[in-house]
Amino acid sequence: MAAPVRRRTRARELALQFLYMWELRGSEAMEELVPFVEHHTKGSRDKKGRGELADFTFSLCRGVVENRSELDRWIEAIARNWRLDRMAHLDRNILRIAVFELVFHPQTPYKVVINEAIDIAKRFSTAQSGSFVNGILDRARLLIEDARETPDSHPSAPTEKALRDEKVDARPRPSTDSIPFSSVPVPRPRSGNGRRPTDLS
Repeated sequence: MAAPVRRRTRARELALQFLYMWELRGSEAMEELVPFVEHHTKGSRDKKGRGELADFTFSLCRGVVENRSELDRWIEAIARNWRLDRMAHLDRNILRIAVFELVFHPQTPYKVVINEAIDIAKRFSTAQSGSFVNGILDRARLLIEDARETPDSHPSAPTEKALRDEKVDARPRPSTDSIPFSSVPVPRPRSGNGRRPTDLS
């Protein structure tokens, strides 16, 4: 029997599904956030579990929407060679969710956020998306660690000058279970594998 999906993993998947719809439909989709979450969490076994799943899904969806400009600046600053609008819809929303957590939820371990994003990318996007997501998020992690002054503050997206000047690529990294990071530009994943956003549910 397959292991049950953890609540936060499921919340990230639901957030990805909703944000895909939000990006395609625009701000009017936010009117459907509450019924969307209620519908997709009603099968939780207990009231507490359902509440935790719903709360985290709301936090991710609203956090990404409210901070979209800043999150996009983070992603575009790191993915230097190409624009955000050239990324696959799923990939850029996976990155938005993960960068939101890295910047605004410092209590969640970086490794957990990055590995969850990689796993979701591998399941729902292209074969190359896991490596692509890992490359961007690992660099974001190092920049965020350098920029964070206090646990309660969140660092601003790096400027182009800061990225040119920083020496983060030369720093030794602790070993992780994720794909090794390289300063070589991250390859762009090929086009989608035929999955529709409804495959996330």
